[in-house]
Parts: sequence; structure tokens; C-alpha cells
Amino acid sequence: MSETNNQAVIIATRESRLALWQAEHVKARLEGELGLSVSLLGMTTRGDQILDRSLSKVGGKGLFVKELETALEEGRARLAVHSLKDVPMELPEGFELAAILQREDPRDALVSNRYASLDELPQGAVVGTSSLRRVVQLLALRPDLRIEPLRGNLDTRMRKLDDGGYDAIVLAAAGLMRLGAGERIRARFGIDTMIPCAGQGALGLELRADDHALKAQIQSLIHRPTWLATLAERAVSRALGGSCSVPLAAHGHWQGDQLILATALGNAELPSSPLLRTQLQAAVASEAEAEALGQQAAQALREQGAAGYLPQAC
Repeated sequence: MSETNNQAVIIATRESRLALWQAEHVKARLEGELGLSVSLLGMTTRGDQILDRSLSKVGGKGLFVKELETALEEGRARLAVHSLKDVPMELPEGFELAAILQREDPRDALVSNRYASLDELPQGAVVGTSSLRRVVQLLALRPDLRIEPLRGNLDTRMRKLDDGGYDAIVLAAAGLMRLGAGERIRARFGIDTMIPCAGQGALGLELRADDHALKAQIQSLIHRPTWLATLAERAVSRALGGSCSVPLAAHGHWQGDQLILATALGNAELPSSPLLRTQLQAAVASEAEAEALGQQAAQALREQGAAGYLPQAC
């Protein structure tokens, strides 16, 4: 199906408050910077509907994007806006990530009504998260904690905390900031203390690979430093079996032209196992160099014994 440059752009988005904020943010930029006519198509995904089981047990992060991709495929939308951390490492044939926007604060945040930091939590405190990556890193910091599942959108998670089900919960700082809930953050974990997941804090714009006109239009939205850093992060996961749900952390940050890539891998079956860690850096100026750095980090994890931490299918 051919596309014309002046065709209205319909954005497919999840209907959570955070997802709608993200879609509205992209809509405002497309209208203000590119002069496009934009509307939103709100959708509910399977990831939003299944709240009684962890994502790792019901299909992983792709549950948040499949319905949006169907809307793209059927022509009901031309663009999908995702939290990049929710986007699978391998996209289905016919789709591509055409732009990644400048990253918000990538760190994880501790939210608690009673305690100001992880260190203040009492012995055996109940901390809520359904992220395997957060589970293994929390246990590495505080083996005494009771980590309990916590699903739902950001508002639902904070309500469960406020209802007394947890002493603290861990959320992405970016989502809290975007929804104007930054005051709920009691402490931000340092990047070295709790390495974020690949893409955390960044927004990814997905479209059909044959929509060349729209792809050309949105190139100006790409934030090159975030684009290269997240390519490296995602390459680590892809090299270790990116379709699998594993407790993998990968985050890149810049010092001049040097991209410093920190990673950590935990064992989902034995969460108290020691974390495997790497930190590499290289001068990165191209997509190929970013991918290569991510692949080197994955190889370094393999040399430490990553195979024993990964599910057999990976």
C-alpha cells in the first residue's frame, strides 16, 4: 500500500495513563515540529489484561505490543509508540523501529510511604516488583528482603503500595516523572547499584517497514546518543536469546565519544545466585559499532558462565 506525505498519522497506543502521555508527547512533536495531522487509537493489549501472572510466565514483553502491530498491519494506524524496554529484541517481519527519542532518567526508583532508602528497610521487608531483573539485583543488595509480585499499570502499583500490601515498590523513575509523580520517589538507585534494563527511559516509534514516507519524516526525531546506546543495550539481550525472559540488565552511558556499557545477568531459577557482571567501553559512532559493543558484552557474560543462567531454550 503506497503512502503519501500528507496522509494523517494515527498513533496506536495502550490506554494506560503513562502510555497515553507518551503517545500525546509524540503527537505534539509530530504536529509541532513536522506539521503533521495526528490522532490516537487507544487499545488494550494482552499484557494489560493478564495481571495475575508474571510476564515471564505468559509470553514476555511482546504482550504489550502485539495488538498495536496488528493495527499497523491492518492499516488502522501508521505508528505505534512504545516504552522501548517493552519492545521485543526481534520484531516480526514487516515492522521496524524507525526512531528512538531522547531518554528520560533511566534509573529505577524506590517508592515507599515509610522508608527513605533501601538501607532503611527493616529485615525481611516486603518489596514489590515483577521484574526478574530487579528481583536478582535487589537480592544481591539485600538477600533478606521478601520480593513479592507486583503487576498492573503504574497507578495500580502505587495504589497497591498505598493499600499496605508492600513496604516499598520499585518502579522506573521515567514513568513517575512523566506522570508528574516524581514526588513519590524516595530514592533513585545509582546506575552501578541497580543497572536498568535495555531501553529503559526511552520511547521507541514502530511502523510498517514499507511506510517509507513516514519513516523519512520522523528521522529528525531520533536522538542519536540514545539511539546508539540503546542499540548496544538491545544487542546484548539479542545475543543472549532476546526472546527469552531472563534477568538481564544492560545500560550504556556516554563519556565523550566513549560508550560505557554495563551489564548484569542473574539466574531466574535461582535468584540468589551471584550476578554475572561486565563493563566495557569503546568509541562508538555508528550502528555497527554499537551492535558490536553489545555483542562483546554478551560474549564476556558467556565467558563468565552465562549459559548456566539461561533457560535451555535460549
